Amino acid sequence: MQRALYSYSQFALLVCLSSLTACASFAPQPAPDAEPSSNYIELTTPIVALGDTQEHEPTGWPLYDNDSAVDAYVEVAQRPPEQPLFGRRIMEWALQAHPEENFLHLGDVLDMSCRSEAQRMSKVFNAAGRAGAILPGNHDGLMFGIYGYSILDDVLNRDAQKWNQACRRGASLEDKAHKTENEAFSKRDFIQMYLSGQAAVPSQPGIKLPPAKGSHRVSWRNPNTAAFLSGIEAHVLDGYAYADSFLAQRLQLPTAPGAKRRVIVIGLDTNQAGALVSSWDTLMGRSPGSIGHVNLDQIRAIGHWVSEAKRDGDLIVFAGHHNWRGLGLPSRLLLRSLMAELEHPLVYLSAHTHRGFWAAHRELDPRPVLELNVSSLSDWPIAYRRVSFAYDEDTNRIKVRGELMPHGEQPVHSDADLLAAWEAQTCGTLGVAVEDIREVDHALVRKQRESRGSVVKWLLSRFGPDCKDCDSDLYEHAHVYQDALLDAIVQVKAFLNADTRALIRTEFPTWCTGSNFVECIADLKAEQPADHAAQVDLFRRKAKLVDLLGGHLDDLTEPRAKAYMTCRAVQAAKLDFDATEETRNENRSEAKRRTERFFLTEASVGMR
Repeated sequence: MQRALYSYSQFALLVCLSSLTACASFAPQPAPDAEPSSNYIELTTPIVALGDTQEHEPTGWPLYDNDSAVDAYVEVAQRPPEQPLFGRRIMEWALQAHPEENFLHLGDVLDMSCRSEAQRMSKVFNAAGRAGAILPGNHDGLMFGIYGYSILDDVLNRDAQKWNQACRRGASLEDKAHKTENEAFSKRDFIQMYLSGQAAVPSQPGIKLPPAKGSHRVSWRNPNTAAFLSGIEAHVLDGYAYADSFLAQRLQLPTAPGAKRRVIVIGLDTNQAGALVSSWDTLMGRSPGSIGHVNLDQIRAIGHWVSEAKRDGDLIVFAGHHNWRGLGLPSRLLLRSLMAELEHPLVYLSAHTHRGFWAAHRELDPRPVLELNVSSLSDWPIAYRRVSFAYDEDTNRIKVRGELMPHGEQPVHSDADLLAAWEAQTCGTLGVAVEDIREVDHALVRKQRESRGSVVKWLLSRFGPDCKDCDSDLYEHAHVYQDALLDAIVQVKAFLNADTRALIRTEFPTWCTGSNFVECIADLKAEQPADHAAQVDLFRRKAKLVDLLGGHLDDLTEPRAKAYMTCRAVQAAKLDFDATEETRNENRSEAKRRTERFFLTEASVGMR
């Protein structure tokens, strides 16, 4: 059946349904109770809790779903060029700022869900050099966190092919290493890579890796009773069912001196996405990534951890990628049933919203669930938390401390304070005026936003018959974005100079003219393609150079280089946020976050 085309107003309504934008009126979530008089005993030392890093592969074949035209309506469809080049440095900085503390990543490590994204982020996690855990998010195994295609069983599927092509970094035909049929990274791939990384840790013996194909269960308990990662329950599936795979983890938090009770975190997999959907389904508001799901098989698999905690007198804290109200009703009912077995107050840690908040939920049960939702490391407000727990035995009350990071000598009370803390600890160490860096980032952000294309052409290409002109329009936008990425790389050289030796030593492709990468970039940007074939070829060469040089940015390990790239990623996120109309910033305005207690650093919860 031929697909119908829609008017601008109809399309805007559909995008409103499918995206996370705030088209509906905003109602703040219920506040935690006022703090009563209590006598808390510290149970744990802090861990670093962060989420939504969303590492993005920018150099594969261009997709309309990630085009500047869509970005005009779904603000996070295409982030500023600083994010794919420097964004992972923010997580690197956060982890290395607290070298003695274990970390918990609450999901959405990836963005498009590509093997290249996972490989880059694995290097950052491995460099942290300490125990940590990652919970799966909706972007960790579904394309852009909403589309799911069987990349294993349905090689003729047009959308599955596009996902794989978009993940083929460098986009050049001669690069055989990155032109496999397995560059897209499914939920099963994510779980397998994660288990493989954890199995390589000497203090975690006995993790059995699942085979490459077939349904397989993993049930593991760490014989090291003092270990942070103390248990795993996982189930991996093939074909279209891979999105129903799950990875649940038991984490034992480091105990504070004198603590008499342990705190166990049960890390849930809230992305058992179920039936997979098409682009059309997503536009109609049916998206497996937006709503979190925890199925009965996962609940049954982790039930013994709850029973064990009750027996041993441990406190359980639940954690998952999706926020509590972002979970489907059946999932919340299942979790409420499991939580009812516990005789202590209920706490839930989450991410997903990219805004951060504190809330106390009493839906479905008068017994409150205290939720701490951490912020994002890919969109403003760029922040993370240092989380610890205390307990009052007499009143049966749990206090959650969630120190908002980074901060200066005083806690953060505003967005201005948060940005100032980032600037002082990154940009401020460079001996360069922050205003100079901000000016450069402002120009790049403005260029990216002003180059947005036409949504009409996007509709014609995505839902109408294929047409060459629409494809040319897509490549035109892709050229602009690659040029911005190349500009940012040249700016690294301009600011850091001697710190860019890894870039200078790069072996360039044969078509790269000039004596250095700066001249090569200038020549590529000056080239004018004569026809569509030449346009595609030029795009591939630009993408190849971005991939080559961008990879070497990760080799810049001097503290000054790390601080510079972290500074730029934060600045770009803030500038992009400030340039977005308040009605379209996904309820992330400072005023709305303040009503949901974003700047609060601790809250407590009891049984009623």
